[in-house]
Amino acid sequence: MKALITGSTDGIGKKTAQLFATNGIEVIIHGRNPKKVEETKKTIGCDGIVADLACLKEIDNIVYIIEKQPIDILINNAGIYSKNYQLSCDGFELTFAVNYLSHFYLTLKLLEKKIYPKIILNISSMIHADYIEFDDLEKPSSYDPNEAYSVSKLCNILFSYYLAQRLKNIGILVNAAHPGVINTKMLINNWGPIGESVEKGAQNILKTLQTIQKNSYTGMYFVNAIPTKSKAISYNLHIQEKLWELSLKLCNINDIKVD
Repeated sequence: MKALITGSTDGIGKKTAQLFATNGIEVIIHGRNPKKVEETKKTIGCDGIVADLACLKEIDNIVYIIEKQPIDILINNAGIYSKNYQLSCDGFELTFAVNYLSHFYLTLKLLEKKIYPKIILNISSMIHADYIEFDDLEKPSSYDPNEAYSVSKLCNILFSYYLAQRLKNIGILVNAAHPGVINTKMLINNWGPIGESVEKGAQNILKTLQTIQKNSYTGMYFVNAIPTKSKAISYNLHIQEKLWELSLKLCNINDIKVD
């Protein structure tokens, strides 16, 4: 088994990569900082990819490398919390771009290349939003960091549910997960050390993966490795489809055809 984990040179991502490796899963790590990628590669003894998820063109490099060594598991983990309003290099609000749109783009580009992971797990959060404003999504008229973060995490769940239905006939399992309130740098810097260890977060991701494998779960949301109901809005098919169509437009890519 081989897994690609985005955002895996720090925090939960790095601990998850280490835990996967010790459990016999071959890992490809990813980060935007070349030095951190090299250090993490040496620590774990694995391959690594450098790419800034704030730039869609750089994600093409991930796809190019994965074409040469197909993966069984895709963990879309990378995430940020930006206190200030910033734009990605493609001109989208940065939190939305990194936390959601980059993973939408990466996943669809892999599928376009007929790279079919057995499992796709999108990391979300229990504080995902219960609303979404499509006219104010990629370039909001006003900016609130908490809102931007929670909406991006809702997008990950909407994406997971819709993609799960699109891929169910070819057996790809797509789910979303909240790994716990974990003391990552992001949490500590913004709210203080109010959570559990990053080791616990990594264990929850591994347990979630094992549960998905054992039961062939798809189109589900997990909290601390337990199947849980997400916010009501996330089950709205019209909203799922609307986000999908908007994302295709923003990424300037065609819809997927799977067989």
